[in-house]
Amino acid sequence: MKKFLKNITGITAKEEAIAAEKALLEEQELALLKQRDPKVYHTRKKEPWVNVLDMKVNKDNIRNGFFELDWNEYFIKELIDNGYGVKNDPDEEIVDRWFRDIVYGMLEEEGIDATDRGAGYINVVPIDKGKSEIS
Repeated sequence: MKKFLKNITGITAKEEAIAAEKALLEEQELALLKQRDPKVYHTRKKEPWVNVLDMKVNKDNIRNGFFELDWNEYFIKELIDNGYGVKNDPDEEIVDRWFRDIVYGMLEEEGIDATDRGAGYINVVPIDKGKSEIS
């Protein structure tokens, strides 16, 4: 009976129009967010996200430099799911393990032995929740 009254008074049509308008606004907001703040966009969609914010090379010693990375909680979850850590590991250590694999993989593709190249070490300095400087 209630549904019947909503239909004949036009309330159902108004509710559907409001819902459609709300969905359109949310879609537009997400499109804008994707351009302006990809981290928030992917976090809202519960998708893994990582980005290189900065990279510097020491002009006095080309072997030294750093990468500043930013990530969201879903990226950490994906890394844990793929064997880079366990739930209680600090995020920076999990990302460090992944980043080392990336670097060593690139070196191996170039035919360079990553374990015997005398390049020093990778240092991870937490900057903020979800951000670290890697040098």
